[in-house]
Amino acid sequence: MTVKVRRQRPRRRVFWALVAVLLADLLALSDTLAVMSVDLGSESMKVAIVKPGVPMEIVLNKESRRKTPVIVTLKENERFFGDSAASMAIKNPKATLRYFQHLLGKQADNPHVALYQARFPEHELTFDPQRQTVHFQISPQLQFSPEEVLGMVLNYSRSLAEDFAEQPIKDAVITVPVFFNQAERRAVLQAARMAGLKVLQLINDNTATALSYGVFRRKDINTTAQNIMFYDMGSGSTVCTIVTYQMVKTKEAGMQPQLQIRGVGFDRTLGGLEMELRLREHLAGLFNEQRKGQRAKDVRENPRAMAKLLREANRLKTVLSANADHMAQIEGLMDDVDFKAKVTRVEFEELCADLFERVPGPVQQALQSAEMSLDEIEQVILVGGATRVPKVQEVLLKAVGKEELGKNINADEAAAMGAVYQAAALSKAFKVKPFVVRDAVVYPILVEFTREVEEEPGVHSLKHNKRVLFSRMGPYPQRKVITFNRYCHDFNFHINYGDLGFLGPEDLRVFGSQNLTTVKLKGVGDSFKKYPDYESKGIKAHFNLDESGVLSLDRVESVFETLVEDSPEEESTLTKLGNTISSLFGGGTTPDAKENGTDTVQEEEESPAEGSKDEPGEQVELKEEAEAPVEDGSHPLPPEPKGDAAPEGEKATEKENGDKSEAQKPSEKAEAGPEGIAPAPEGEKKQKPARKQRMVEEIGVELVVLDLPDLPEDKLAQSVQKLQDLTLRDLEKQEREKAANSLEAFIFETQDKLYQPEYQEVSTEEQREEISGKLSAASTWLEDEGVGATTVMLKEKLAELRKLCQGLFFRVEERKKWPERLSALDNLLNHSSMFLKGARLIPEMDQIFTEVEMTTLEKVINETWAWKNATLAEQAKLPATEKPVLLSKDIEAKMMALDREVQYLLNKAKFTKPRPRPKDKNGTRAEPPLNASASDQGEKVILPAGQTEDAEPISEPEKVETGSEPGDTEPLELGGPGAEPEQKEQLTGQKRPLKNDEL
Repeated sequence: MTVKVRRQRPRRRVFWALVAVLLADLLALSDTLAVMSVDLGSESMKVAIVKPGVPMEIVLNKESRRKTPVIVTLKENERFFGDSAASMAIKNPKATLRYFQHLLGKQADNPHVALYQARFPEHELTFDPQRQTVHFQISPQLQFSPEEVLGMVLNYSRSLAEDFAEQPIKDAVITVPVFFNQAERRAVLQAARMAGLKVLQLINDNTATALSYGVFRRKDINTTAQNIMFYDMGSGSTVCTIVTYQMVKTKEAGMQPQLQIRGVGFDRTLGGLEMELRLREHLAGLFNEQRKGQRAKDVRENPRAMAKLLREANRLKTVLSANADHMAQIEGLMDDVDFKAKVTRVEFEELCADLFERVPGPVQQALQSAEMSLDEIEQVILVGGATRVPKVQEVLLKAVGKEELGKNINADEAAAMGAVYQAAALSKAFKVKPFVVRDAVVYPILVEFTREVEEEPGVHSLKHNKRVLFSRMGPYPQRKVITFNRYCHDFNFHINYGDLGFLGPEDLRVFGSQNLTTVKLKGVGDSFKKYPDYESKGIKAHFNLDESGVLSLDRVESVFETLVEDSPEEESTLTKLGNTISSLFGGGTTPDAKENGTDTVQEEEESPAEGSKDEPGEQVELKEEAEAPVEDGSHPLPPEPKGDAAPEGEKATEKENGDKSEAQKPSEKAEAGPEGIAPAPEGEKKQKPARKQRMVEEIGVELVVLDLPDLPEDKLAQSVQKLQDLTLRDLEKQEREKAANSLEAFIFETQDKLYQPEYQEVSTEEQREEISGKLSAASTWLEDEGVGATTVMLKEKLAELRKLCQGLFFRVEERKKWPERLSALDNLLNHSSMFLKGARLIPEMDQIFTEVEMTTLEKVINETWAWKNATLAEQAKLPATEKPVLLSKDIEAKMMALDREVQYLLNKAKFTKPRPRPKDKNGTRAEPPLNASASDQGEKVILPAGQTEDAEPISEPEKVETGSEPGDTEPLELGGPGAEPEQKEQLTGQKRPLKNDEL
């Protein structure tokens, strides 16, 4: 037994060491548990965070605002973001970039590029020959791509979130418009990589809004489907979404609320920006008309004046939403000429009449994609800032035919709150209530391939085949597998967008390339040569449409199978052993076992699209990988399906094993025969059918991106480094500004202090003149040479001045502390003296303090009194301009020493037990004091001091247990003859608390 314990001790030590390491790691990671979301709008962005102790909160920017403009000003040696950049747009419009998200994922020939150039002619756009995209040319030395500019904004949003959360943040969920295609989504992910953010998900902004609405109304969701329409008109675009809320049964958590995107409609250019641009154009015409005949230049040719007009148009649009008319006025619009003009709401509505006619368009698109009618919509909810325009609400209300429009959601912050909830759900650091989100595919994706077929004997022709991979309005994220059964050599296939007939001609031009990728497979023929005796199960291509809506080809495999016969005796023995182990560990194929199993990917056959059937004998299978519960890994897999279909429940190990062989385990039903037939006797079990063995060969893949090539890794690394250098430069600039501000503030504050009475009292005229001269010289240096001074020089100058004034400040601070410190010392001395006096009055028989302890306290009290009086007398002799001898730190040290002695005695009194009292000669107990506690009345009386051993014997006093180990001698008795109180306490380890009548 002893040997076993000794063997376990090292294991215990290792266990606790591992626990300590894990706890240390958790504590280290506790500072980085926060996650963030960025609702990236065209005009402004909202940032939200979740961290321990802060559920969901919108981040305030440096101006304490909840909304930050998405504007960047890029100059040669500095950058500005947010409101600072918005103010710089008037001074330097060429270097101030806004609405650059409209250029993400767009090639130079895209109509949106020309539209951006027409809206903001002050920006110079250059052509990138490698990717066919555009760059912002700020100066000959400064050139940035839209992805780089967005990366700067995302990095700035992270700095705001980190300042608000007071800890570093790297995980984020970013919102994107639902109409973003694959190229645009990849561009946002590249920008996030440049900013050093780990994107948990790109969530559609309409989905984030719907999630926020459902999370805060969880109790209103039941098993009855509720169809809600969200109409979101922002600054740059308009999106209409139909969402179904319903309680559904999930495998993991039972009944949970679910939102499903049923229909989506959008208009890429309908928004508040277009209204503001028309107002700007109207104001520019009014200004030119006012100056007509003065041979003045057209105001449209002045970028600064147009920037002022755009800002005034934005303000005017907001005011006209609540007023019938308003006066537009700009001071010094151009050539020091002021502008003032009255604009009515009727004029504004006439300017935007064609825009208001487009308001019902997204509603009709959403209803068509959802295959629903307006009668099935329970409520229409407004989202986005542009929906505050009265005319928009009027037209929309008429289009949907409802009594009123819902305004019971925060139109500005709903998407940010929904996205941060999703970020917390995706992060492993938080546990949130489940809310099932089923997003929908807006643009269908299909696979196209060409194969040679023999229509007649000796007559060959090429046949073009199409297979829908992800259908329109189908749910995602999901995985799909497509199997090519008729290929035994290298071949190519294409991934393209499907039918985009729901888009208009102009939208198709803006959409860009409808061809996504060409996939070239290499090694198909070699795989067939490697396994000539195996039966081919086809070439399987695994596709993944992830949570961000980004399509990827995970892998391509060539799968082969063959039958392998095992020896009957060996198979029977292994089967018995496996059955025994399975029974010991709760194995089996019962439904109960499946309920607690883990989830893995299982393939389910999907019906082919219309018009895509092949001729008889040709099979190109499309499989969907869905989440389904399976049994423990030690259990057999489901039986192999018949025909050329791919095996159901492909093993996850195929991803890693590549061409490694893997035995296909038959299920219990397959071993026992058809369902309903009893198992064969033991003798017949030995004649088992041959099992199937699967071989998987990884196929080489070469991808040719056709829509918009991603940045090469070296170019991406250069962009990352460029942004890091700019961030470092900004930090250095902030540090230098902070040092310059600190130096300037110190100079002004100290010069003011020199004339204050408390400073003049402790300094001589010569000392003040010397300090004042140094401060004046530093101020002159800061004005003349401080502009070019480095951060180190500024900090050294500040340290020099602080050292010069250190003595003066020290004398003032000490004199300010004296009254409070001396008063506290006097109080402590008085209370300690009273305590000592009371302790000496305790009767000898009840005394709990030793003479040494009381003498020590008395000595400390006397020494403290003596030190105080002597130091005060010495300080009185010194002039106020000299360094004081009475220091606050010395007073605190004396107080700590005295308080330590008093606390020791108080603690001793607190934990000492009262001594038992003796009985009187008549055998009755002595009356306890009137104020004695009930516990004291139960104690036996201690023999009085001086009692001799020859005295009349009395009953034996109680024994006090000392907590000794088994096997020790019996505990010593208290109150024995000749035992001193101190000795008794040391022997027993018990102390008696003071009674009420003793101290």
